[in-house]
Amino acid sequence: MTGQLVKATIKNLDTNESVTCEFNPNSYTFTKTNQWAESQTRGTNSPTLDFTSGSPADLTMELFFDTYTTGEDVRTKYTNALWKLALVNPDKKDPKTNQSRPPVCEFRWGQAWSFKAVVTSITQKFTLFLPDGTPARATVNLSLRQAEDPGQFPFQNPTSGGAAGHRTRVVQQRETLDIIAAQEYGESKHWRAIAEANNIDDPLRLQPGTVLALPPIEEAAS
Repeated sequence: MTGQLVKATIKNLDTNESVTCEFNPNSYTFTKTNQWAESQTRGTNSPTLDFTSGSPADLTMELFFDTYTTGEDVRTKYTNALWKLALVNPDKKDPKTNQSRPPVCEFRWGQAWSFKAVVTSITQKFTLFLPDGTPARATVNLSLRQAEDPGQFPFQNPTSGGAAGHRTRVVQQRETLDIIAAQEYGESKHWRAIAEANNIDDPLRLQPGTVLALPPIEEAAS
């Protein structure tokens, strides 16, 4: 028996409308750049670099939605709410400029971590249709830009998603317990401690999206 499979969600923080990802993303990518100024020094091979500022992190992912078996419009069921995240919200006006802006949103995968952001790019491709032409399957490519600094990615919440005092981690595609143990503890041999903490009977059958409790390193070494 493995931990609970948790669905990722994207929440419109202006309206509190949430989209539950029918299928969790197979992967996601973080990108961040820093700004460095070059100070020219005569007689040297390279300039001195002075840090000026950091840039917001970007999160990109591909999401898949399918309503063919239920006969629903995939736009009405899922993707219209995502599309709204890229459109100006007339209810949110800057009092200084009297101009509106698109909503702020939050990508969250269970209680393990979240990413508060704005949409910088969205592309949806419809690949299956009902007999009347209604789209029933869509792939959405979404790019989010960080709206506040959470300190680190992913954010580990020690009070949720697992046993008290345990950090948590969301299982990604093709990850195994020994890989997770090596990344979290520095040695793959500690996979047994993770398995015991999560009552995992078959360590070779991890489901992507499962939230694992990570026992403290002292416990893992025992």
